[in-house]
Amino acid sequence: MTYPLVFPNIDPVLIQIGPFGIRWYALAYIAGIVIGWWWCKRLLAKPPQVMSRETFDDVVLWTTLGIVLGGRLGYVLFYRPDFYVEHPLEALKVWQGGMSFHGGMLGTTLALVLFARLRRVKLLALSDVVACGVPFGLFFGRIANFINGELWGRVTDVPWGMIFPTGGPLPRHPSQLYQAGLEGVVLFLLLFVIERAGARRRPGLVTGVFLIGYGCARSLGELFRQPDSFIGVGGFLPGGLTMGELLSAPMILAGILLVLWARLRREYA
Repeated sequence: MTYPLVFPNIDPVLIQIGPFGIRWYALAYIAGIVIGWWWCKRLLAKPPQVMSRETFDDVVLWTTLGIVLGGRLGYVLFYRPDFYVEHPLEALKVWQGGMSFHGGMLGTTLALVLFARLRRVKLLALSDVVACGVPFGLFFGRIANFINGELWGRVTDVPWGMIFPTGGPLPRHPSQLYQAGLEGVVLFLLLFVIERAGARRRPGLVTGVFLIGYGCARSLGELFRQPDSFIGVGGFLPGGLTMGELLSAPMILAGILLVLWARLRREYA
């Protein structure tokens, strides 16, 4: 007989000073952005030349705004529109949680489009660099989900099943860790390999592979993650899809089209 693992009960607040607290979730965002920024600047030191590394510092501010604003707006629109229509001021309480990667991606995309137009930078060449740094944020974000004891998986009888404080008495998949591995580690390694193979010489190729890779990784992770109960029927949409799977499908399609388009274009010198 195997006994389920018990959630380690990590305090989601690292430091509390009076009414102010430093949460692991906030640190995860900071770590993902800072390390992703550092990695992207390393890539910019190699050909093809997209922009100066100093100019890229400005990109970080733009993308950070896109992540935060787009992530929150995406959560409001994609996951709980009815609730926020009735309680619009609650949408401003970002510190209470509720962010959508797909919304953050759309916000970041808009930020990159505007930045590229204003600074006269080639958009796809820029997005290829940024895409290589995104898995860092995904990895730390999922680890923060685990620390918070949220977004746990479906009930399971595997030996590493875990009982979460808010997940009931039955063991569940630690799906946050699965997603950290798939969306963070595996996706980073995939992008690392193709970037080293010269994929950035075909603008849009790395971005397309990222879209396909994330969409597939998220869809696979959704098979183990407990769907959000406030969506559809028991968390499932018509056809048995989850919201994560539904939002990832167009990403995969767009990624395939972008890869095919990039393969037909002339390489950078």
